[in-house]
Amino acid sequence: MLAVLVVVLLLVLLLIRIPVGFAIGIAGSVGLLLYGGLPELLGVLETTPHTAVTAYSLSPIPLFVLMAQFVLRSGVAGSMFDSARIWVGRTPAGLGVATTLSGAVFAAISGSSTAAAATLASTAVPEMTRRGYDARLATGLVAVVGTLAAMVPPSIILVFYAVLAEESVGQVLIAGFVPGALVVVALIVTTLLVVRRRPELAPRGERHPMAGKIRALGVVGPVLILFGLVTVTIYLGLATPTEAAALGAAGALAIGLVQRTLTLARIRAALLETLCTTAMILLIIASAHVFGHVLTLSRVTETVVDAVAAVPAAPTVIFLGIALVYLVLGAFMDQMAILALTVPIVLPVIEQLGFDPVWFGVMVVLLAEIGLVTPPLGLNVFIVARSTGLRSEEVFRGVVPFVLALLVLVLVFTFAPGLVLWLPGTMGS
Repeated sequence: MLAVLVVVLLLVLLLIRIPVGFAIGIAGSVGLLLYGGLPELLGVLETTPHTAVTAYSLSPIPLFVLMAQFVLRSGVAGSMFDSARIWVGRTPAGLGVATTLSGAVFAAISGSSTAAAATLASTAVPEMTRRGYDARLATGLVAVVGTLAAMVPPSIILVFYAVLAEESVGQVLIAGFVPGALVVVALIVTTLLVVRRRPELAPRGERHPMAGKIRALGVVGPVLILFGLVTVTIYLGLATPTEAAALGAAGALAIGLVQRTLTLARIRAALLETLCTTAMILLIIASAHVFGHVLTLSRVTETVVDAVAAVPAAPTVIFLGIALVYLVLGAFMDQMAILALTVPIVLPVIEQLGFDPVWFGVMVVLLAEIGLVTPPLGLNVFIVARSTGLRSEEVFRGVVPFVLALLVLVLVFTFAPGLVLWLPGTMGS
């Protein structure tokens, strides 16, 4: 009963817009008071937050955030889109394909789904509508492409999951590569199928000479090489995720300085944003560990595991039920909040069912990201609608075919987990 009260308090705090880290910490503190009194609360607060945020496994997070900030402050978003548009050429719905390709790279750079959606809405959507694209198609595609930030490595969300689940950060990051690539392919294929069925929704792209394509790579080429280098060094075991993240941050700074796009003011802004983002993430992690003590005292996790074990259904069916819950949560809550609140409870259930924790990390991130573009509160949809002036209902209609494609991928990864686990399984070999 006390556990229910704590959960209700947490939901109320989130609904009244208390920042996620504070909401989890307050609910956890109240729970400790209810279960163990003031001595229990003080004992946990004296040790747990410090221990949680000083773990070495967290060190890639600020470095990946810094790398992303250096690249973003260099103004690479517009160049990335222009380069993809030039290379795609006369592909049917070429601008839509270019938006997906550039958006995937930009999402990986930014590390934030909402930031990626907002940026693409201000760069790609105006260009697409100016060239005759249907507004629903353009905004729906951009809203969904923004969700790739959580899947394409180096993903801060995947690092966050790895820390919560106490799994290898490197393996979880690499596990997102193939699913991320397949999401990109699925979005491109869906765009082409939609346009083939209704050609009036999008014109063909423009043809560009090879000289123009080579010039377009001059700006974005170093950034693409840098991100490839970061991923490859982690995969081959040549560097730890922390070392690879440090290499990425230093490389991004060097590229910005050489190209003269990073000024002292922009570097300062990047450092400040990195500090704020990292503090927010560490607060959520510290609060999640405090809340975890409440789960231990209340034996919620054991109760849930026993209840699931008693369900007379196949493990895959049970997982699909869990997946449905994550889709609903994703429509209402931030991805990090979802992970912080559910992983300590759900992961033991997943392991009891015989599923791999690394596979589950990719799946739960994908499911939470789908929630960002589904009603009633798909955050990415409202961000794109606000940026473009289009009604949110129109954007929701635009995302429908892409959401269906992502749901198909959820089923594919559920019944073929090897697609997720194959690449991390070959690391260092």
